[in-house]
Amino acid sequence: MDLLRSIFELIKISGFTGLNMSSTIMLIVGCILLYLAIVKKYEPLLLLPIAFGSILVNLPLTGLMEEGGFLYILSYGIRHELFPIIIFMGIGALTDFGPLLANPVTFLLGAAAQLGVFVALIGAVLLGFDIREAASIGIIGGADGPTAIYFASKTAPQILGAIAVSAYSYMSLVPLIQPPIMKLCTTLEQRKIVMKQLHPVSKTEKVLFPILCTILVGLLLPATVPIVGIMMLGNLFRESLVVDRLSNTTQNELINIVTIFLGTCVGATMEAQYFLTLQTIKIVTLGLIAFGFSTFGGVMFGQVLYKLSGGKINPLIGSAGVSAVPMAARVVQRVGQEANPRNFLLMHAMGPNVSGVIGTAVAAGVMLTLLK
Repeated sequence: MDLLRSIFELIKISGFTGLNMSSTIMLIVGCILLYLAIVKKYEPLLLLPIAFGSILVNLPLTGLMEEGGFLYILSYGIRHELFPIIIFMGIGALTDFGPLLANPVTFLLGAAAQLGVFVALIGAVLLGFDIREAASIGIIGGADGPTAIYFASKTAPQILGAIAVSAYSYMSLVPLIQPPIMKLCTTLEQRKIVMKQLHPVSKTEKVLFPILCTILVGLLLPATVPIVGIMMLGNLFRESLVVDRLSNTTQNELINIVTIFLGTCVGATMEAQYFLTLQTIKIVTLGLIAFGFSTFGGVMFGQVLYKLSGGKINPLIGSAGVSAVPMAARVVQRVGQEANPRNFLLMHAMGPNVSGVIGTAVAAGVMLTLLK
């Protein structure tokens, strides 16, 4: 009897007593995301900590997200924009802007691929979201998780979880979402186009770019400086060749540590009571629409450049104008080689790909300025 009583008392204080249908569903969702990260390898560096964070936060009675709990304290980095900005420093240190500088016209493809941002914004307003929430949802179309988190934390923190998960989920699903749109908007003959090799970019150009970009963009849109400026600082670490230790740390240890914290905290925003709502379904749907239109906008402007260049530019590279670096560029390479095995579009696609990062940051800066 004493043993049975002890077992009964243990069950009463276990998490099983707090388990309900909503938290069970979210635990299943977390396991599905883990499957996609581990088995399917969809952006595992981000999706794995997000998935496990969602499991942690939906286990009953842990206290992880209560005031003073581990995840509550850690999420300070999201609530106050710390983690996304540090991620941008790492992105800058990892990014080679050489392909963009070698072919500056591709910057226009990064701008065109922001179409989905504004399509989703209008759609969100029509569905009843207020303008600040709608703008945050629109940023998902840029396929830039850190920018989406940064923007939502400033304008609509109440829907941060749904936005973050949507942004990172669609980033990880780039290889599935983009190819059908790319093929629909191009002909086989266009996809076969082999582009001319890019000309070399000097060290001076690479060093001057982050400095001039920060000053110019910062003067035009001060609200973008926390994103663009810090990203360019990381890039200057890389290109200056005088601070190898800082560059290596930013590219490796720093960005890896912050990615763990950011991903886990994003997952921790997926509490069942806040996540399993009609509003979340609307946000996820609008995010998919935004991403689709961004890909469409990039490819269609690629068609414009194809015409203007007399058929020398492969319009496929326009789809890389979304900010999912470097996955979107790799998708361009794969689709191009399916049409023509001798086609090597990766470096050509990196130009619009890195310009998309700047383009999404600028779009966010414009909206932040207008919403003040």
